[in-house]
Amino acid sequence: MNKITKALGLSLLLTSAVSSHAQQPPSHTYKPDGYSIVTIETPVDVRFHATGLDSTSTGEVYVATRFGDVWKLNGETWTKFAEGLHEPTGLLVDDDGSIVVAQKPEFTRLIDTDKDGQADEYIMLAGDWDFHDNYHEFTFGPVKDKQGNYYGTLNLSHGDPKAFSLGAMGSSGGYRGFAFKVTPNGEFSPFAWGLRSPAGLGTSPDGELFYTDNQGDWVPTSTFHLLQEGKFYGHPVSLAQRPGYTKQAITDTPVEVFDKMREKPVALIPHLEVANSPGNPAWDTSKGQFGPFAGQIFVGDQTQSNIFRVLLDKVNGVYQGAVINFMNGFQSGNIRNEFDLKGQLWVGQTARGWGAKGGKPFGLQKVVWDGTNPFELHGIKLTKTGFELSFTDKIDIKSVALDSFSVQQWNYKYSGNYGSPKMNLTPVKATKVSLSSDKRTVTINMPLIADKVVQIDFPGLRDQSGRSVGVEKVYYTLNQLIK
Repeated sequence: MNKITKALGLSLLLTSAVSSHAQQPPSHTYKPDGYSIVTIETPVDVRFHATGLDSTSTGEVYVATRFGDVWKLNGETWTKFAEGLHEPTGLLVDDDGSIVVAQKPEFTRLIDTDKDGQADEYIMLAGDWDFHDNYHEFTFGPVKDKQGNYYGTLNLSHGDPKAFSLGAMGSSGGYRGFAFKVTPNGEFSPFAWGLRSPAGLGTSPDGELFYTDNQGDWVPTSTFHLLQEGKFYGHPVSLAQRPGYTKQAITDTPVEVFDKMREKPVALIPHLEVANSPGNPAWDTSKGQFGPFAGQIFVGDQTQSNIFRVLLDKVNGVYQGAVINFMNGFQSGNIRNEFDLKGQLWVGQTARGWGAKGGKPFGLQKVVWDGTNPFELHGIKLTKTGFELSFTDKIDIKSVALDSFSVQQWNYKYSGNYGSPKMNLTPVKATKVSLSSDKRTVTINMPLIADKVVQIDFPGLRDQSGRSVGVEKVYYTLNQLIK
């Protein structure tokens, strides 16, 4: 491993790369009772586009900015820890206290050897991929599994005339569109392929890898995936680097073949309604310090300036699940999430490139909970005849009626087109609803069809004090029925 030189020039980021990222849904505000947003004062006169974020066991917060710096927050004091990096988009506080940053050409370990608060050594941990100086060739990560292996994901290029392309995005080789693994000894290997713009990577408390991908060509709406070794995730151009494939053969392959090959998303994320450009998943490991959502997954979105939850379900031994908005009204684009040791959810923000519904270009905020129990959907599970919806507070039985719910379903078309509208959108008639004895779970029966997104609205529900839910619709990705 060699010490790298600082300051590769920062490539230009186009300010309107893809028009669909700038679209906006109807404007309304939603947030659970008891939760508020705290804005963190960032260093003065610094373009603090926060694209990497992690915290320590003693409460310090490290932030990588898109302009190449790493900052440390201790209490209310900021100090610059490192500089001269090439558009970092991820950061990990490692077990030994060093900082591992994902910059475009490599993973870099930053070490403060003399303990003066600034990194003295910039050591290449891995850099076995190619960077072709295309603005869209981001490197995301790192995350770490229980065995000490590091993982990252590599964005495809955009607008590169030399790239192999079957849509808006392309690859000039060098593992673009791949996820990769780096052992503790620094050995690099490709891990999975077929990724498009995998801006969010995370490791669950059980050590499983998940990632989000952004809507576009071969990704009809944004996705939440379980990331598994040796799997293909749908974007064909990276197959050109797999044994047995040629660019011509890939070009000639029918869409239906790729469709059968690809891994299905754990959850499809409806475009505009929930997210345009999702970031990393963060697990609430606070054991109740953040309220009633312990163990659940929180993801920010850059364009919508919101945070949504992913609700996992396991059907026939395989993950599928739902997404539901959590809260909006953030000041900029939410690209990085991190829970600290106090159970506060830190949110790193940038609007650079695609814009954001929040009006500010960059920033850092956190979500805190004051102890008030909200009335929100807590979870959703598939049954053989419909769904069980659990809530965070007791429900008024008088509000549990068929007309308190509405349901619709649709699918998306997988293709090289840029995104997909909702296909085969149809209403679904619920046939029965009932309330559990503890007054917290509603069972709703309806006809079920696999390979659909099922949207369930419940605006008529009330808790026993008369409150309605803050977010009244959930989107369940019904990949398969219970056998």
